[in-house]
Amino acid sequence: MRFLKRYFITGLLIWLPLVATVWVLTILIGTLMSLVPSFLSPEALFGVAIPGFELVLVLAVILLTGLFCANFIGRAILSRWESLLGRIPLVRSIYNSVKQVSDTVFAPNGQAFHEAVLVQYPRQGAWTIGFLTGTPCTEIAALLDGDFVSVYVPTTPNPTSGFFLMMPRADVQVLDMSVETALKYIVSMGVVAPPGLPPQTQMDLPAVESPDGQAH
Repeated sequence: MRFLKRYFITGLLIWLPLVATVWVLTILIGTLMSLVPSFLSPEALFGVAIPGFELVLVLAVILLTGLFCANFIGRAILSRWESLLGRIPLVRSIYNSVKQVSDTVFAPNGQAFHEAVLVQYPRQGAWTIGFLTGTPCTEIAALLDGDFVSVYVPTTPNPTSGFFLMMPRADVQVLDMSVETALKYIVSMGVVAPPGLPPQTQMDLPAVESPDGQAH
């Protein structure tokens, strides 16, 4: 049984990342293809089914939109369109929130995370890795006593959720590792150590004294 368990886990560790990747890509591709209306389907246009036609069409529309909005006329039209959406109460809130996040994460000249940092969270003496995202806004900074920075502390193993903290700059230690390396370290729950820092295979735990007075 130990032999079967060992090789089963080995095979699981090989297949799990691949299956998860295919699953996410399948959902993403399916979502993009569902955006194509029925009158633009290959059956409606050509009378035959063409696998992947909807995906190619969506990618082409995204590419052409980027090319069009890169010039002056495109930016002017986009500005008017955003101004129109900004006048619709519910749509305005959703659109502006999504746009701010997408501009921060996907902008070519932007960087969502500036540096990987080490902070004490959720209590003194407990350390975790976070990411420096900037400084508090003017209104909040005026109410804080001292020099504060904005830090995002992701959860493990899913770094897309986490906690937004505003901490004194003196309590934040900047790490030499890159943001990508820190993310791998967090996702792996500390198993994948940064280059130059081999993972610790055995932890020396302090002896715990039992009620009978013997150390274990």
